[in-house]
Amino acid sequence: MNEFIREVDDEYRRDRIAQFWKRYSGAVVALLVLLVLGVGGWRYWQHTQRTQAETAAARYQDAIGTAAGGDSEATQKALEGLSAAGPEGYRTLALFRLAAEKGRQSAEEGAKAFDALGTNAAVSPLLQDLARLRAAVLRLDGAPDQAVAALERLAAPTGAYRHTAREMLGLAALRRADFEAAGRWFDQIAADRETPANLRSRLELYAGLVAGGPVQVTQ
Repeated sequence: MNEFIREVDDEYRRDRIAQFWKRYSGAVVALLVLLVLGVGGWRYWQHTQRTQAETAAARYQDAIGTAAGGDSEATQKALEGLSAAGPEGYRTLALFRLAAEKGRQSAEEGAKAFDALGTNAAVSPLLQDLARLRAAVLRLDGAPDQAVAALERLAAPTGAYRHTAREMLGLAALRRADFEAAGRWFDQIAADRETPANLRSRLELYAGLVAGGPVQVTQ
């Protein structure tokens, strides 16, 4: 009796499977075809992205090699081409390097290029702040008031680049012989628990400069 019941159950299941396949075989086959096409498309997309990245990397290295050779015009053309047509990451990298190359020729032109990156919605907020920092550093000599204002905003307690901004502000104050302001910025660096070790090691020198005050020239 048990064997008979098992045979009936097996026959019932085979019949149900046959009915299911007859009714839904087209849909199952279509689903499998879509799955295969999807996997193939994904693999092709990965291959394309990898190829584009490798090509962009080679173009970027060529541009850097041209810069090392002293051909600034060719370097800028290569970087402009990459920034216009390269993959996203290399576009941003090329724009930063292009701004730096412009800064070598003219501090203000380089600062303007970094200003554009600082307001570019396609650039991440962290890199926007980096661009603002680079622009401010380039302006420290030619437009110190504008540079200091930008650095003060970057020196906020939660700023990602506050350590560098505070150091630049302290050094700018020393250049103006404003030793009190310099001391305040260096104190903030000392009090910040996240200050990098290499910057903290320079604080002793900065503290000595602040303590020394104005240099008295005697005849």
